[in-house]
Amino acid sequence: MSRKAAEELYSAIEKSAGLLDVTCNRDVVWPIVTAFEDALPQAAILFRAATDERHAGELNCHLMMLPPDVDPYALVLSKGLVPETDHPVGALLSDIEERFPVDGYGIDFGVVKGFQKAWSCFPGDDMQRLPELADVPSMPRGLAENAGFFARYGLAENVTLIGIDYGHRTMNVYFGEVDECLKPEAVRSMLRDMEMPDPSDQLLKFAEQSFGFYATLSWDSPKIQRFCYSAITRDPAALLERVEPEIEHFLKTVPYGADDPRVVYFATSPADGEYSKINSYYQWRPRLVRHMHTSVSETSE
Repeated sequence: MSRKAAEELYSAIEKSAGLLDVTCNRDVVWPIVTAFEDALPQAAILFRAATDERHAGELNCHLMMLPPDVDPYALVLSKGLVPETDHPVGALLSDIEERFPVDGYGIDFGVVKGFQKAWSCFPGDDMQRLPELADVPSMPRGLAENAGFFARYGLAENVTLIGIDYGHRTMNVYFGEVDECLKPEAVRSMLRDMEMPDPSDQLLKFAEQSFGFYATLSWDSPKIQRFCYSAITRDPAALLERVEPEIEHFLKTVPYGADDPRVVYFATSPADGEYSKINSYYQWRPRLVRHMHTSVSETSE
């Protein structure tokens, strides 16, 4: 059954990549899919397309809610799917495991570039405190250096996930919904404090409908590199003033999850400006929404 699920997922990835004129590299994708094949029937599986230059020519696949008994980075490392490194990025996931309750994991891989990210998901009813996370030995120093900023906006005890990007050597800290932070004046203030570009009207409107957000940091600088808002909707066009033609085509023609909501992200950074990312479900799992402290009915009205 596990191998059948892997074969079906690979076929879906290949077809979906073709909708974006992206060539799926079987030698890259198949070893990752089979490494996690036992978890596929229970996982939430999403395909992601993005509008920024950094993600051009790529289709990403997310596997979420992987069981907490298998460290995904250790698994792909053991199978030779990622190179070993002595950089702190390679130790962060295990350092978190040792110190905090982990409810499950997630991974992200591209059909061209292969394994890229892992997430450690904290229990939905047990968000973690940023000061304790900042003390993790392998954590970027920017998390501690921005502790005052996060506390000022009421986020110090609202951490839901930690994401680790091994390819770019960055990490994301995800926060649960804080209504006050989604109001236009708060958005302007937060982005100004992070030295981000002035938000567009589209970003301000999107933030008001978001359920949470995350910040991206690296080990090379204490500055927050990127800030991103997240929303769930059945109609991404209702949240975005403009959807890139190729992504609109992808959303209209992808044969999976037509009746499921889509996860939409709107990001801003000094380097990339504003751009969006859209996830479409191949396999929907309602628990994922509960873990994100929201519900489909609340976010798609």
